[in-house]
Amino acid sequence: MKAFTKLSGIAAPLPLVNIDTDMIIPKQFLKTIKRSGLGVNLFDEMRYDQDGNEIPDFVLNQPQYREAQILVAGDNFGCGSSREHAPWAIADFGITCVIAPSFADIFHNNCFKNGILPIALPQEQVDVLMKDAEKGSNARIEVDLEAQTITTSDGEVFTFEVDSFKKHCLLNGLDDIGLTMEKAAAIDSYETRASAQRPWV
Repeated sequence: MKAFTKLSGIAAPLPLVNIDTDMIIPKQFLKTIKRSGLGVNLFDEMRYDQDGNEIPDFVLNQPQYREAQILVAGDNFGCGSSREHAPWAIADFGITCVIAPSFADIFHNNCFKNGILPIALPQEQVDVLMKDAEKGSNARIEVDLEAQTITTSDGEVFTFEVDSFKKHCLLNGLDDIGLTMEKAAAIDSYETRASAQRPWV
C-alpha cells in the first residue's frame, strides 16, 4: 500500500449527506475481487446516464475536477452496506482523502486499509473547505498527516484528529498484509521451531 504523508491536490465538492456505498459503487460492479479498475464506475449512477454517456453536471465529470485527489462531502459518508469495493473505487479514481463531518464506522476503517485518509471535521470547517473546493482547479488544499493539519488555498489551517495506530499505518503504507509481514522474521522462527518440535504436523 502506498504511504500517505502529505497531499496537495484539487478537492472536489460533493455537498450531499448520507452518501451510501451503493452510490459510491453500485452493486453490479461487486463481482470483481481486484482493487483496480473500479475508478471508472465510481458514483456510476450519478456520473452516467442510461446510455453510458457522462452527465456533464456531475462534479467528477467537470474538467476542473477530473484529477481531484480530495473529496469534500456531507455528513454520514459511506453509510449502508460494508462493501470494501467502495474505498477501492475511490482510491482507483485517484482520491486519497475524503473530508466530511462524519463517516460510517466500517467505511471509515476500510479507508485506512486501502490508503485513504478519512477526515472528520466540524460542519462549519467542512463548509469552509466546500467553498474552497468550489473554486475548482485554481485552488489546492493541503493535507499533512504528520502534522494533522489541513490548509485551504487561502492559508487557513484546520487541525484534525486521527487514531495513532491508523496514522502509523498510513504514514508507513501498511495494510493488514504489510503489518503481518513486519513480523515475518518472528513467524519464520516460530515455524522452524514448530517443525522441529512436531515434525508429524
